[in-house]
Amino acid sequence: MAFPSKEEILAYIRESPVPVGKREIARAFQITGSHRIALKTLLKDLEKEGAIDRGRGRKLARPGSLPEVMVVEITGLDDDGETLARPMNWPGQQEGFDPPKILILTETGRKIAHRGRNSEAPGAGERCLVRLSRVDSDAYEGRVIKRLQGRLQQVLGVLESAPAQAGALFRLRPTDKKDKNDYNIIENASDATAVVGELVLAEVIPGKPLGLPQARITEIVGHIDQPKAFSLIAIHAHALPHVFSPETLAEAEAAQNVDLTQREDIRHIPLITIDGDDARDFDDAVWAAPDDRPDNPGGFRLLVAIADVSWYVRPGSPLDRDAYERGNSVYFPDRVVPMLPEALSNGLCSLRPEEERGCLAVEITIDAQGIKRQHRFLRGLMRSAARLTYDQVQKAQEGFPDPATAPLLAPIITPLYGAYAALALWRKKRGTLELDLAERKVKVGEDGKVAEIVERERFDSHRLIEEFMILANVCAAETLEKHHSVCMYRLHDRPSFAKIEALRDALDGLDYSLQKGDLRPHHFNQLLSSAKGKAEADMVNQLVLRSQAQAVYGPENIGHFGLSLQKYAHFTSPIRRYADLLVHRALVSALKLGEGGLPESQKAQDALAEKRSRKNTTAKKSGLDFQAMGEHISITERRAAIAERDAIDRYAAAYMSERIGAEFQGRISTVGSFGMFIRLTDSGAEGLAPMGQLPGDYYIHDEANHALIGERTRHIFRLGDSVTVRLLEADAITGRMLFHLLDGGTSLNPGSEPSKRKALSPPGRVRKQRGKSGIAPKRLSSHSQRRGKKTSVNRKKR
Repeated sequence: MAFPSKEEILAYIRESPVPVGKREIARAFQITGSHRIALKTLLKDLEKEGAIDRGRGRKLARPGSLPEVMVVEITGLDDDGETLARPMNWPGQQEGFDPPKILILTETGRKIAHRGRNSEAPGAGERCLVRLSRVDSDAYEGRVIKRLQGRLQQVLGVLESAPAQAGALFRLRPTDKKDKNDYNIIENASDATAVVGELVLAEVIPGKPLGLPQARITEIVGHIDQPKAFSLIAIHAHALPHVFSPETLAEAEAAQNVDLTQREDIRHIPLITIDGDDARDFDDAVWAAPDDRPDNPGGFRLLVAIADVSWYVRPGSPLDRDAYERGNSVYFPDRVVPMLPEALSNGLCSLRPEEERGCLAVEITIDAQGIKRQHRFLRGLMRSAARLTYDQVQKAQEGFPDPATAPLLAPIITPLYGAYAALALWRKKRGTLELDLAERKVKVGEDGKVAEIVERERFDSHRLIEEFMILANVCAAETLEKHHSVCMYRLHDRPSFAKIEALRDALDGLDYSLQKGDLRPHHFNQLLSSAKGKAEADMVNQLVLRSQAQAVYGPENIGHFGLSLQKYAHFTSPIRRYADLLVHRALVSALKLGEGGLPESQKAQDALAEKRSRKNTTAKKSGLDFQAMGEHISITERRAAIAERDAIDRYAAAYMSERIGAEFQGRISTVGSFGMFIRLTDSGAEGLAPMGQLPGDYYIHDEANHALIGERTRHIFRLGDSVTVRLLEADAITGRMLFHLLDGGTSLNPGSEPSKRKALSPPGRVRKQRGKSGIAPKRLSSHSQRRGKKTSVNRKKR
């Protein structure tokens, strides 16, 4: 018999009623001797082509099965948090088969834990060369052989008409101000019809064609003229998860209100919520009364009640997976991307007035100086007495109550302010860092357009709630430490030596100094106080802010430097922060308050940690999972902050686009080799004054002093300086604004009146370095650049 072809072997395997292997195939085709080697080679080729499976008797796989090695694209995570991929070239597509599930493993064959601290998992959109092995008829495991040049570039932009000679469907204008390219759209791979003005996601097509780069539409987001378009841009530009899974929505809708089972009845206590006038979710309520015990004169009893989110969001549930992925809610001027579905965030977990709600509460006793004497956590059933706003409460306290606050003033609001006064003393005694930084608020009208941009007002009512929440957070951290439980701390480290030295260098040019040695928050406060009311006050506040470390989440306590607290954990906003939900679960488990605590595996870790701590008080606590989770939610927090800022920038640019050519007063908020960013005084809108828009001269960037110095005129522009600018451009799509500088800065010309500030070293001289960093002095002249020497000085010409 002649040696069989591939088609004959495949036909034999297909028609066999049972799985067949190499031995059965050789017997059927009478293959003997050296021909067995050729058969083995042929079968390996069929395996690599995806025609047959290796292992299970060499039976024929269904049409469209995958080859042994192929390129895949990472698509995200499954419900168990494992990394999934899809084939870049799916051979079963023409036959109408859905691609099989591909679970990505490490090179060693271990499952990739996406929450691991040093995760090997590639990110969504990334392409990898993998070696595949079949798990069952519909799933593969893939070991990463090599990560390719990265994910296919995604561009978010607005469709515009393409010139006829371009041979493209559309021209794409990116929303990212850093992307200077336009793109030719040559294909629409989405299901919807695209039109000019659509906001779309497009995938850049690899290759280097002549002219503009090419891209294909993958998703149509919406129209740029529709309300909420700017927040849509921010959502997609920063890949914010904004669509809940059907399972999550179903779980939220099926939730039922709690009853008194395993709960303490606190419905008789007149707790109230105090929030902004645009708030929709109310997750914290407060109450205070004078302490009538004779051993605590002037003291107060406080109750802080927080929505019992852990009762509804259980570890590992669809609700939990979606909440963890988001990490926190994201707040835009026109919408909220919530961490939890509306059925919970605005429903059962919102402490709405006159509705019974489950809560996790802490009773606290403080003395007349605001120092905590004792506290106790409880799981309760409460009923809010009123939903009030900061403005309402402040006006009532100042003697202008409205019908809602008048009956609450004496019994509820006045004691709250009494307790706040005591807590303010405690805050002052600790020496909390007190930065004075304006925050802008964008008010959006019903038509989706910006009505106005104002500075967000801050009252004592805001500070009251802030101090109550800080105290409750301290209680949570102390309780978990006392019970040797894992805790998700809010961590704020001390400023680094390098940042402090940079701050001292900048302050030196302003005739300010900062104490040497072990710095505490009150040392910064002394500096801020000395600058208060002066022209450079804003600059000093900005410099101090930039010198501080980034606050993060983690299980290993290092304290909170800014608040001057040794133990601190976020407990008071579990509707909008996953960190708070973890703290709630830890408290429920540690205090044995019922269901909804930590998963059993975490409890076992905690028990082991407690056993070890009895032998060694310095033993490391549990929290292996908490470490990775802390890193994840720290990242989602930063992602949310950047997305919120980007959306505000676009709304501000849209608002300013009707004022092109107008003149404005502002202050320099950032100085760089590229020019200066200017923040306008009246609106807080921020834009760039590039080097080309500065008065004609060569400008040298003095990085340490945050300044630009004119080489010929010796005119200086410094961070915080007041300037006058003309608006040249305001692009709402990118959020980019350009200014022309008209006036401002300081003259250092010879013969001018001496400045009270220490003059910066003029160009050509050596500026003395502060501190003991060992850094060599920097020459401000640009001549060193011409000689090829390394320098941080940047020379720009108009």
